[in-house]
Amino acid sequence: MAVFRGKASDAGEAKVAGERSLLLGIGISAIGIGMYVPFSLVFFHHVTGLSFTLVGLVMTVTGVAGLAFMPLAGSAVDRFGAKRVNLVLYGIRALGFALYPFAGSLPAFAAVALVTALADRSFSVVQQSLIGEVARGAARDRLQASTRALQNAGMGAGALLVSGVLALWGTGAFTWTAWANSLAFALAGLLVGRVRPVPAEQSGPRAGRPAAGYRMVLRDRPFLGLTAANFLTALGYSALSVLFPLYLSTWLAAPDSLTGAAFTLNTALCAGIGVLVAGRVRRSGARRTRSAALGALLFAAAFAGQIVLGTLRPGQSATLVALLVIVVVYTLGELVHSPSGGALSVSAAPEPVRGRYLATYQLSYSLATALAPSLFTALLAVDGRLPWAVLAAAALGAALALLRLERHLPAEAVHAGPPAAAAAAARRPVTAAA
Repeated sequence: MAVFRGKASDAGEAKVAGERSLLLGIGISAIGIGMYVPFSLVFFHHVTGLSFTLVGLVMTVTGVAGLAFMPLAGSAVDRFGAKRVNLVLYGIRALGFALYPFAGSLPAFAAVALVTALADRSFSVVQQSLIGEVARGAARDRLQASTRALQNAGMGAGALLVSGVLALWGTGAFTWTAWANSLAFALAGLLVGRVRPVPAEQSGPRAGRPAAGYRMVLRDRPFLGLTAANFLTALGYSALSVLFPLYLSTWLAAPDSLTGAAFTLNTALCAGIGVLVAGRVRRSGARRTRSAALGALLFAAAFAGQIVLGTLRPGQSATLVALLVIVVVYTLGELVHSPSGGALSVSAAPEPVRGRYLATYQLSYSLATALAPSLFTALLAVDGRLPWAVLAAAALGAALALLRLERHLPAEAVHAGPPAAAAAAARRPVTAAA
């Protein structure tokens, strides 16, 4: 059965079998996530009846345990396939949210939360692996962009939906939203089950099943360099949710409503123009390393803008305009970097151990998320501009690292075209159009 539809010349851009179902499932699950993530502590407090302190403690412990489970999820992907593991994780999340209203005791809540956290934390690894399993070439970049846009739109819709439900029926409606989440994850799993993986490619020096698992990842210095570069960029991804609100209230003495405006603008742009921006980048023929580096440079420009704003400290109206411009530049960096960086990591991973490779890569996001609160608050205590300076330097370092890694990564990872075209492009001089 032909997995790609369309002419061979544009196979990298053709849709994959079951793509609509895959994206619809991702959108539906994102709505479910949006229904509880913004209210996580309050959500679980009202669903279980436990105190905020106990809920917070359980969420912290289970979240750390979920990080430790990620390498096992990567091994499971390599052994059973990303699609199968993806369906199992959807099933676990559906079962977990169905049971939350009955987990009124601490041991019951801890048990349900632990199993659900293991599935939640590992899901990004498995979903990235699934994109590599069902798509080739530029189709991976397109799926990366579509997935991110749908996740932003779905989470925004879920947050609005649960806000309306709570306004009408009060906190007692949290129980019903838990079951709605369960239904969303179950439906998403059914839809994702319709996607069809493409046959594995077994050509090239990195093909074939290796004798070792994570030892192979640790010996792959270019991929570890790619992971380190992503850690530097991932710190910037944490800035909007962690640093931005603190910076506004403490250093700029701006109203907290600006934080909501910034989040709304970021979410709207990601959902509204994410696919368009990624498509323009993809059709330009830019190498993934260079487009990802461009995204990091846009991050650096936005962080430099925060330093200038924090130095000048203009009036409230000028601050509002400047912040919105900075958020637009920041969001453009996110939209340029995310699809290219994601597809780059997926394509740089050898197929037989893709799950282990991507579990290692996703740890860069998890470590950045865990480190960001303490790092940002410590730097902010010294000077409000200091964390932005560190982030700008990190983004510039990431851009430089991506450009230096370009010659050491596989051609099919650097170039978004079909393997033959990628190999031909890799043989061109560096001065050729990229």
